[in-house]
Amino acid sequence: MSQLLIIFDVDGTLVDSEFLCCQALNDLIPTIAQSTEELVTLYRGRKLLDIFADIEHRYNVRLDNAFEPKYRLRVAELFSMHLQPFAGVIDMLESLPFACCIASNGPKHKIRHALSTTGLSQYFGDKLYSAYCVNAWKPDPALFLYAASQMGFSPQQCIVIEDSLVGIQAAEAANMRALRFLPSDVLPIQANTFSHMEQLIPLLNSLNSSKHN
Repeated sequence: MSQLLIIFDVDGTLVDSEFLCCQALNDLIPTIAQSTEELVTLYRGRKLLDIFADIEHRYNVRLDNAFEPKYRLRVAELFSMHLQPFAGVIDMLESLPFACCIASNGPKHKIRHALSTTGLSQYFGDKLYSAYCVNAWKPDPALFLYAASQMGFSPQQCIVIEDSLVGIQAAEAANMRALRFLPSDVLPIQANTFSHMEQLIPLLNSLNSSKHN
């Protein structure tokens, strides 16, 4: 196996969960005046407490200490009913020729639920790293640096796979290469981006070859 570590985000990258997470907000906060799709655009990849603070400011509502558990429960319910991996994810992971792990802003129990619900747990085992473990959330690079260290790789040996801008910013701050997953119905394709998981391994092979040329 080549000395390359692929660090995957989960929400919006491996599993199609961003809509469900934002749907939970609309389900629980009737005063939100925006569609779930608009909330995804606003909050993709952001720290949950920052999202709550923005909602409080934007809609002049008060979210008490009991709100987060209610929200987590609603997200878990929606995940159990509707969560799916993105097309091509399982085939990609089956064929991935590099070491890999997860690094997510979400808590570890949410990561485990998302992976188990979608049949992806077997590809990662316990190689799961949460921002809650290091008390630092993307775009802070600390989570990616911690994951790389725990896996025994230097930042220069890592490629981060992300869907959110804050994730890409965290990878850049960690001095890691990054590829951004942008499903064609989300954003226009740009440099260092891809729209389907079947494209990922050829991109990784190309990046790995160029580094050794």
